[in-house]
Amino acid sequence: MSTMQPTTVRCPHCGRTNRVPAAAAGRPRCGHCKQPLPWLVDAGDDDFTEVAERADVPVVVDLWATWCGPCRMVSPALEKVATDLAGRIKLVKVDIDKNPRLARRFEVQAVPTLLILDQGETVARQAGAAPAPALRQWVEQSLTARKG
Repeated sequence: MSTMQPTTVRCPHCGRTNRVPAAAAGRPRCGHCKQPLPWLVDAGDDDFTEVAERADVPVVVDLWATWCGPCRMVSPALEKVATDLAGRIKLVKVDIDKNPRLARRFEVQAVPTLLILDQGETVARQAGAAPAPALRQWVEQSLTARKG
């Protein structure tokens, strides 16, 4: 399932609305104030490679399901982390019910399952919901460990 639609993101700095492509080189910036924008997109079986694995920035992948209560609770926390780390990460959401090949590929046993991909390689994985501060710490530690 292809989901290559651009998303609309409000700039956390100036409040202007910007269209952000699902896949692009570089990092999205506000057209008005030029500050980094949160990069929040959906991906599916057909476009995951282009959207997530070929990204220039580390990618946090949220493997979720519409029927999952913890998934609905963690979604705003992940969006906050993506906003706080704008320009440093990309958040890619994958509905496992609509994208069974990705669910099988990543051996999803529980939802939400969160992954961090760096240049297409899985560098961290965790299952279950967590509050935004814990998620941000996990992302930052995973990326620091990767570089160290």
